[in-house]
Amino acid sequence: MAEIRIRGVAKSFGSFTALHEVDLTIADREFMVLLGASGCGKTTLLRIIAGLETPTKGEVWIGDRRVDGLPPRERGIAMVFQNYAVFPHLTVFENIAFGLRMKKMAQAEVDRRVTRTAELMHIEQLLKRYSGQLSGGQRQRVAVARALAMEPEVILMDEPLSNLDALLRMEMRAELKGVLAASNTTTIYVTHDQVEAMSMADRISVMNGGRIVQAASPVEVYRNPAARFVGSFIGNPPMNFLPATRAPGGWEVAGRLFPGPANAPDRIEFAIRPEDIAPASEGFTATVRVVEPLGPHTLVTAEVQGALFRAVLDSDSLPNPGDRLTLAPVPDRVRWFDPETQKALT
Repeated sequence: MAEIRIRGVAKSFGSFTALHEVDLTIADREFMVLLGASGCGKTTLLRIIAGLETPTKGEVWIGDRRVDGLPPRERGIAMVFQNYAVFPHLTVFENIAFGLRMKKMAQAEVDRRVTRTAELMHIEQLLKRYSGQLSGGQRQRVAVARALAMEPEVILMDEPLSNLDALLRMEMRAELKGVLAASNTTTIYVTHDQVEAMSMADRISVMNGGRIVQAASPVEVYRNPAARFVGSFIGNPPMNFLPATRAPGGWEVAGRLFPGPANAPDRIEFAIRPEDIAPASEGFTATVRVVEPLGPHTLVTAEVQGALFRAVLDSDSLPNPGDRLTLAPVPDRVRWFDPETQKALT
């Protein structure tokens, strides 16, 4: 049982507060992604779970053990770093076996674990090579295999794919997700890449300013952001936002009337994702500013009553800058936010 419970964890570096009393529960065998921009606190939280940083306050539990006072080696975890951290003077076999040797395991058990994890990561043919002879993707596979060979309760991964090229990252995402699911470990994965988060996670914890803004499934985070920050951070391109004013029968947005939340301030924000907008006979009047043909679709950046507004249109739609379009949102995809609290309204 490797459920992780983080209770009121805070971390300060002098006068700077990196984490503000974070609470988070990660289920046994769950794949949790900590997602956010640089400086949001995600790596600090990971290092506290690993035992590489000491929290200023709060508790960390793995299963039924409180571990925030334990050294890393006693926490039952393994960690995969961004820079691989493989030993260039050792063969792939000895790199994977390193932690097992430190535990003084019998050679037969070392052989079994190294062979099993190498096969899982598809590097069994590389076991006799030195890491300096490997590509970046192969070295990353070695680093993951070394962590898996320890058969840990928890694997922590700090942006492990960020040094790989785009195609290799895509291949490794799919491979990692399958391997970690088969290993039955609890995984915490740090990234600033929302595509990695959306494609790999069971749940995503979106972080901003040392706080977890929303922790939910990828679909929930994308479709129902709990705060304006989540809508503006998740999605490429992100959500569109327009001011909305209370009017008889609903909310006035850029000259159009929409039904919306009843219990809300008189001025709120209307939000819609660019792919949930389509040309129509009635809707917002938008002036095209930039047109980007992207193969399967066309991204149009327009202006609606002075505000930037993006729409993802069919690939056959190629308006010209200066054209005027009428765009209508899919009604059940509209979301609303309180501009003061930044929280979603229902």
